[in-house]
Amino acid sequence: MGNITITNHPLIQHKLTLLRDKNTGSKEFRELVGEIAMLMCYEATRDLTLKEVEIETPVSVVRTKVISGKKLAFVPILRAGLGMVDGVLELVPSARVGHIGLYRDPQTLEPVEYYCKLPSDIEEREVIVLDPMLATGGSATDAITMIKKHHPKSIKFMGIIAAPEGLNKLSKTHPDVDIFCAALDEKLNDHGYIVPGLGDAGDRIFGTK
Repeated sequence: MGNITITNHPLIQHKLTLLRDKNTGSKEFRELVGEIAMLMCYEATRDLTLKEVEIETPVSVVRTKVISGKKLAFVPILRAGLGMVDGVLELVPSARVGHIGLYRDPQTLEPVEYYCKLPSDIEEREVIVLDPMLATGGSATDAITMIKKHHPKSIKFMGIIAAPEGLNKLSKTHPDVDIFCAALDEKLNDHGYIVPGLGDAGDRIFGTK
């Protein structure tokens, strides 16, 4: 089974409190989502492989390390996942960005992909899927199923707040995917919102209702 990491860094927890506050406006909310994503990305990239290179400092020649291979691709799930992209690119500016959008058919309840654009060399990259809220786990699970068809080197999921229901579904459906979240909340309510959560992340990021 993939590892589940609930990040408890004080800076993330502090920013998460501001993010949850209903009085936090869209501008500050967007900035906080980006900042939290950047801090979480530091943890999620801890196991990137390195290779040794030789460089020359102003003082001497030294053998030192750089990230090996084609590195990373970030894939936000539309639309709320877009709020995390700027933050992670601050940390890894050379990464490629894909996008995936899906909805559930109201009759069949099956996922329908309405947009999927991934880097052409995805099979050479490690993918981190981005979505602030892991509620039922349906979107994340379906998006990862679709991404797996393109055979990336590995897949991780990075969210901000998770409900137990979503965490269980994602970890059972994709046991090979490492999951990173900043908080594990109490439950889902009857409307599928995480409690206590922060409301609708997409609406709060983009100022829509």
